[in-house]
Amino acid sequence: MPARVLTNTFHVDAAPEEVFAHLTTPENYIGLSPLVVAVRDVDLSEPGVVRYTSIERFRFLGLKYDNPIAVTLLTERRPGKLSVRGQVDSPGGVRMGYRFDLSPEDGGTRVDDRLDLSAPWLVLGFAAGQARKVQLARARILAERLSGRAAS
Repeated sequence: MPARVLTNTFHVDAAPEEVFAHLTTPENYIGLSPLVVAVRDVDLSEPGVVRYTSIERFRFLGLKYDNPIAVTLLTERRPGKLSVRGQVDSPGGVRMGYRFDLSPEDGGTRVDDRLDLSAPWLVLGFAAGQARKVQLARARILAERLSGRAAS
């Protein structure tokens, strides 16, 4: 299946633990990812794992489509670095692995955001375009939420 890798690095004027806490709370993705309009069925029963259903809303040719996707977040703590990673399985054969690596930087946090996207060739371009828009918006919104300033 065709694939694309999308990366973005940005700074947030908040401590890594604060950014980590924000990114491991499913409800915070509402508005953080501009397509996400709801979160439901949050499962916190396994330590270090968060499972939930995210509702992404797409508009195409004037039509609205709510896309429920299964999300799994996994957390990792290493000295000097925190990570949040996961896998999204969406209808239509779209799969996206993602990873946020958080490390201290200039009194705040450096965020390395990586998306590994695969999809049938018919929808890969559309899915990659949407994922990139969300990735860039998420950097700006996260920085604004946690530090009051736009991402660099």
